[in-house]
Amino acid sequence: MTMTVSGEFERIARFFAPLAKGFDGADGLNDDAAALPVPNDQDLIVSTDTIVEKIHYLGPEKPASIASKLLRVTLSDLASKGAVPVWYTMNLALPAKIDDAWLEGFCDGLARDQERYGVTLAGGDTVKTEGPVVLTLTGYGLAPAGKILRRGGARPGDLIYVTGTIGDGALGLECARGAFPELNWNARYYLVQRYELPDPPVALGAALIGIAHAAMDISDGLVADLAHMADASDLRAMIHAISVPVSDAAAEILSDCPDRLPSVLSGGDDYQILAAVPVAAEDAFLSAARKHSVAATRIGEFKKGSGVSVLDADGAELALAQTGYSHS
Repeated sequence: MTMTVSGEFERIARFFAPLAKGFDGADGLNDDAAALPVPNDQDLIVSTDTIVEKIHYLGPEKPASIASKLLRVTLSDLASKGAVPVWYTMNLALPAKIDDAWLEGFCDGLARDQERYGVTLAGGDTVKTEGPVVLTLTGYGLAPAGKILRRGGARPGDLIYVTGTIGDGALGLECARGAFPELNWNARYYLVQRYELPDPPVALGAALIGIAHAAMDISDGLVADLAHMADASDLRAMIHAISVPVSDAAAEILSDCPDRLPSVLSGGDDYQILAAVPVAAEDAFLSAARKHSVAATRIGEFKKGSGVSVLDADGAELALAQTGYSHS
């Protein structure tokens, strides 16, 4: 197969400019900067993420899936802050092996997710590299002025809620690397898909303003991210392992390999919302989740103190060797 590689400006016109179509502030990607219109009663909420080949994805995944993961992990951050995602920019460091066919698939994935989530490309940059593929995406969203949901707003007595299921991404990575050979094909496929293509509850985010005291997305692992929230709020978090929601596929693994529970609690790549919900607002929180077809599960509560306690079915505290993914 002949590998076709266009020049930078040809690539921008062919692959990226269509993703900015309809947003006048991007000027068709013909300028060095974009203009983002922000209403007076709104704040611009900004978050950025980078994924690196062989670290955040294995390499053989379809470029459309890689693009979707890149976009979704950033939208997950914006949603957990109570923002409505609107625009994004990208910085792509691409080695010579990335040809036009790869870029076409990559941009097809972005186009599908732009329609799904209502966002538009506003600009970016591409450079050549001799190293692995490095993809950085910055998302821009809007939230009512002064109402961003911080991780440090939890209060004693607040209920700890998570959306979706926990542990699928971490177990999916293990499956992609060949673990659990006896696992049935459907369960394996489901978990690998959850790793390669997360499904953050983006639509729910804005509905949490005025309901949750604090929120953040779960990306580095439930226990690690809960520790971040507890530390920022100067509180102790107590959760029950048996209450943590898992998928049928994950439950199948845990049934045969209960020693994989730490992977579920601490593995990361969940991209769900972790929220501190006051008791008085619990019904409103659950109503908002139902309205947006998002599963939400109470797993514990915040108390005075510090740290995170994970309790087993007998109420004893579990000792976890690792609480989450480290970026260092």
